[in-house]
Amino acid sequence: MSYAPLVESLVKGVVQHADQVQIEEEMSGHTRTFIVRVADEDVGKIIGKSGRVVSAIRCVVSAVAARDQERAFVKIDTD
Repeated sequence: MSYAPLVESLVKGVVQHADQVQIEEEMSGHTRTFIVRVADEDVGKIIGKSGRVVSAIRCVVSAVAARDQERAFVKIDTD
């Protein structure tokens, strides 16, 4: 099961330019890594103060993946 729609909906709920959100999924065994790209103006919003927003997103995605005995990571691409 892919969690990309979940990650996308969580990220789009935070950012101002939702049309520029891109989610890339990499799979390695039972581990999924989601690389999130947002508009330059939204990088600070998605990271949040002291990383709290991205930490919350990671926590939700990780909990959903744990139900299926998988691991999931969310990385923010700041380039």
